[in-house]
Amino acid sequence: MKPIFKMTRSALLAGSILATLPMAAPAALAQDGDQIEDVVTVTARRREESLQDVPLSVTAYSGEQLETIGAVDITTVGETTPNVTLEVSRGTNSTLTAFIRGVGQQDPVAGFEAGVGIYVDDVYLNRPQSAVLDIFDVVRIEVLRGPQGTLYGRNTIGGAIKYVTRRLDPTEATFNARLNVGSYGQLDQIITASVPLSDTFRIGGAIANYERDGFGTNLTLGTENYDKDILAGRVSMEWEPSDTFFVRLSYDTSEDTSNARGGHRLIPGQLSGAPVLDNVFDSRGGLNVVDQQVDTEGLSLSADWTINDNWTFRSITSQREDSSTTPIDFDALPSGDFDVPAIYDNEQFSQEFQVLYEGDRLAGVFGYYYLDASALTVFDVLLDNVIAGLNAQTFGEVDTETYSFFGNFTYDVTDQFSVTLGGRYTSDERTSRVLRRTYFGGFSEFFGGTGAAVATTSDFQGTNDWTDFSPTLSLAYEMDDRNNVYFTYSQGFKGGGFDPRAQTTGAPDFDQSGGVSDAEIFRFMSFEPETVDSYEIGWKFAGDNYRHSLAWFFSDYQDVQIPGSVGIDTTGDGVANDFTGVTTNAASAEIWGIEYEGFWTLGEDVANAGDSLDLSWAVGYLDGEYKEFINAFGVDVSDDVVIQNTPDLTASATLSYVTPLHGGDLTLLGTVSHRGDSSQFEFPFAELDQDAYTLFNASVVWDSEDGRYQVGLHGRNLGDEEYRVSGYDFVNNDTLLSELGAEGVLTAYYGNPRTVTATFAVRY
Repeated sequence: MKPIFKMTRSALLAGSILATLPMAAPAALAQDGDQIEDVVTVTARRREESLQDVPLSVTAYSGEQLETIGAVDITTVGETTPNVTLEVSRGTNSTLTAFIRGVGQQDPVAGFEAGVGIYVDDVYLNRPQSAVLDIFDVVRIEVLRGPQGTLYGRNTIGGAIKYVTRRLDPTEATFNARLNVGSYGQLDQIITASVPLSDTFRIGGAIANYERDGFGTNLTLGTENYDKDILAGRVSMEWEPSDTFFVRLSYDTSEDTSNARGGHRLIPGQLSGAPVLDNVFDSRGGLNVVDQQVDTEGLSLSADWTINDNWTFRSITSQREDSSTTPIDFDALPSGDFDVPAIYDNEQFSQEFQVLYEGDRLAGVFGYYYLDASALTVFDVLLDNVIAGLNAQTFGEVDTETYSFFGNFTYDVTDQFSVTLGGRYTSDERTSRVLRRTYFGGFSEFFGGTGAAVATTSDFQGTNDWTDFSPTLSLAYEMDDRNNVYFTYSQGFKGGGFDPRAQTTGAPDFDQSGGVSDAEIFRFMSFEPETVDSYEIGWKFAGDNYRHSLAWFFSDYQDVQIPGSVGIDTTGDGVANDFTGVTTNAASAEIWGIEYEGFWTLGEDVANAGDSLDLSWAVGYLDGEYKEFINAFGVDVSDDVVIQNTPDLTASATLSYVTPLHGGDLTLLGTVSHRGDSSQFEFPFAELDQDAYTLFNASVVWDSEDGRYQVGLHGRNLGDEEYRVSGYDFVNNDTLLSELGAEGVLTAYYGNPRTVTATFAVRY
């Protein structure tokens, strides 16, 4: 089939263009190596160009690669991508925490914009709920590091992760099935199928059911902890009346009915004296007023029209929504000391237009993006051990309306030297309602309780808007067929907002006038945008047996948004019985690092005829520090804080050996993945933060010669390493006036233990 787009080279390959390309099935997990060049090679200006020419740091994983290593969800790619953190966020299976090069967003409540953009088939996901995407029917996952926004979609300050699903076969019916059986009762069933109904129209779908018992037990409720129960599906229809016009309509849905993840207390109960449990996957939380459930659905319509040899038009329209109910037992104890049932409801509509141009020396894209989104967060905070029946409720709703114009064009000054210029104009408007009320008698009506509201501590409504222009400049020089060097400057922008946990009664008298004005309340409830100026110098080399991508980057990070919570003692007894959110543009930071990704085909020197032995690796080093960090008391504590969720060293290596066996190929894979010390929050605390650790994964996979059958055995975290991926700290953060709750909250959540999974797949 003729490609829908006539692609431009360099920067366009790293953006929306890649979503339309077919993918090869590499034998090894290579990033910028030989396999990936084959994966993203396109015919641009009637000649082949590849990822080797792109003046950006991009790591790509094919669907075949991810199946071969036994990847389950999107967080797997974080293990082998330099300077990237992808983790399941605290109490659910579905909420994602993402950081790239030290830039991200940990807090999933309404009002905070993501620092890393997550895309499904070029549709931007506005909220982190339901962003832990399970891997099925995927053709490729791409990780773009550094600010994005002049090529497609929403502006993202830290980077972008693109999840690209598979297009339907235009000529033949297909059927694929995969069964995974493994540790802790794992049973996954994945089926995809498609059928052409005519020469121009085809329909297809996929359904996936993921089940697993818990790694531990909630000892109070008698339920499984860290279990998994997710049902997901996708249906798509494609119409292609000619080789110049293509339309795709797709619908996806998922339902996560797993139990809430209970945290592991790191300290004894300060009131009850409850001891620390031996098993980090066990918990004693007693909150059960709501069952956890996460429902997601989305509808998208994309159309591509190749007008002539020079011009292509594309439209992407999408409507998405998700709803989550989750019981978060912060203190992880039976009593209602710090119990927080929560509701998250999100809706979004987006429209994007792109116009692509391909000339003799000039090629590029310009476009328009629009997003209308609403995010609602409601949660109770039961503090029974402070005052019986005391409940501090928060109702926060934030509406976002934003539009952008963007463009990115590459001009070939000579056959070797090219210049890329890009820019993005963004207009953001946010409107917020924050209602904070004090209840007595237990939980509120939102969670089936009989508590009664006795006081309103915040009833705020506000609107704010911002505009921004973010430029991009790249210079690329292809010294010869093997070497490409480049310099890229890009600016990132993340919009401001309102903290839904803030309460107007906590606003300080900023001007010391003796009273708190409406302007001071607005200043306290809101925060401004943050920006980053990113500079990158790279060298990409492509030899016969060895390839690499080497990059140095520097980021000047300004007006960093720092969310936090301040305990409030409203009774004067020295114990915080309420809290207020405090989010300020408190910080500026400088971050620099090096990334080295490579691929080496060891070949006939160490392998027999017909065999292959390949080595791929990725190393990321990052050094960052805050130049200024103003805490809730107006004190600069920059010497005491660190860049959160970002190890100074990330490294991985994968050795792959492929040999013919019984009419097919046997692949042996071994991966080692290392992450250095990292802090959960800006303020480090040894008991909650994670020391350096190393994971070992291995796979044995047999593929039949015709590609119809696959049998595999996958072991992950074979060393059974215990490592923390998130947590809560309400006893050591120096922005707190006092501890919130009587038991003290220092709770951690952990990555998966050792698992072994057998897989069987058929493809027709």
